[in-house]
Amino acid sequence: MTRFAITWERQARKVLPRSLLGRSLLIILVPLVVIQAVALMLFYGSHLDLISRRLSGAVAGEIANTIELLDNTHDPADRSRALRNAERDFDLRMEIDPDTHLSSAKRINVLGPMDDDLAVALRERVRLPFTMDWTGDPQSVLIDVQLKSGVLHVQAPRKRLYTSMIYLFVVWVAGSSVLLFTVAALFMRNQVRAIRRLAAAAEDFGLGRDTGAIRPEGAVEVRRAATAFNRMQERIRRFLTQRTEMLAGVSHDLRTPLTRLRLALAMMPAAGPHDEDLAEMTADVEEMERMIAGYLAFARGEQAEQAERVNLTAVLEEVAAGARRAGAAVELAAPAELTLLLRPDAVRRAITNLVDNARRHAGRVALSAASLPRSVQVMVDDDGPGIPPSRRESVFRPFESDAAGGTGLGLTIARDIVRGHGGDIVLEDSPLGGLRARIRLPV
Repeated sequence: MTRFAITWERQARKVLPRSLLGRSLLIILVPLVVIQAVALMLFYGSHLDLISRRLSGAVAGEIANTIELLDNTHDPADRSRALRNAERDFDLRMEIDPDTHLSSAKRINVLGPMDDDLAVALRERVRLPFTMDWTGDPQSVLIDVQLKSGVLHVQAPRKRLYTSMIYLFVVWVAGSSVLLFTVAALFMRNQVRAIRRLAAAAEDFGLGRDTGAIRPEGAVEVRRAATAFNRMQERIRRFLTQRTEMLAGVSHDLRTPLTRLRLALAMMPAAGPHDEDLAEMTADVEEMERMIAGYLAFARGEQAEQAERVNLTAVLEEVAAGARRAGAAVELAAPAELTLLLRPDAVRRAITNLVDNARRHAGRVALSAASLPRSVQVMVDDDGPGIPPSRRESVFRPFESDAAGGTGLGLTIARDIVRGHGGDIVLEDSPLGGLRARIRLPV
């Protein structure tokens, strides 16, 4: 592909519409305009031009015939009779202004070939100096011809020099084009509306919003796509429900042996050579119980909670207040109001997991939020040891240990919640010297 072709393609992409409705209407409009333009050119260039030449030739011939009669007689009565006959037979009002000369006036060109055709016909048939005025009288064309005895004034009706069909044809062409384009636009808008609804339903489903099944409408292909989307949506929802119920059941079942282990550890003698081992085992059991309790709460919330409009700043204030009650030094910087469509409990749990992870490994935590054109960002910074770039993706895996030795589902659940809202979490270097967790939530 040449450089010119590439440049032309880029320019065309900037000009051409990008929406399906715009492109569909352009596909309909371009052939319609081309056909109407060709029809108008053929009519204007052949039919109208031919009729105009014939009408102008007839008027010019009648004027030439009258002038010849005037030149062949010098009797005032015969000359008057010739002028009356011209008005009666040719519908041309004529009068002679004796002993005068033509005034030099610039001819004003009018729209259409009529004035040019009349000028050519007068030069070919009359062969005398003349002037024309197409603007002085709305009903007639004023023609002055220089004779030997004076100036012949002719009033030729406009209807004899051109036909009004051109205006009717132009109105018909423009009116039919507008009518057909309007009808096509209405039909195409209905078809595109069904596709837009399907796209909106897919977007809502991807963001975790339960909008229910969509009603198939529009063309057959669009109806099939909507039906297939409803089936896919139901299968995915059923799969997620079964997975969540299964994992919740497993987590619930694990609490029974953990409770027995905890009870057995509590029944063992307090004093003995294995006190340190018992304390470590008790701490491990408590950590497992916390993880299971957290996952059970997450699973129950994911099953029942629906998205609603929430002030994200208020959620951040609750998370910061909870972390301060646990003894952490948390700084909060956020606008007064950031309203988003969220599942509040799930988002609160995700941010709490990030803040808890930061306060376990750092002495200072900074929580902030900022509004961008199409998203909202929440950042959790700390001054802890951080995580090497090569390990930042692996810490989101279940029970993967981080740089500080912690394990669990906290980061995994947080990313799952955020991605369920159509966003994502990335880990970066923090200005405080530790780790930054950046959450992006779509508006």
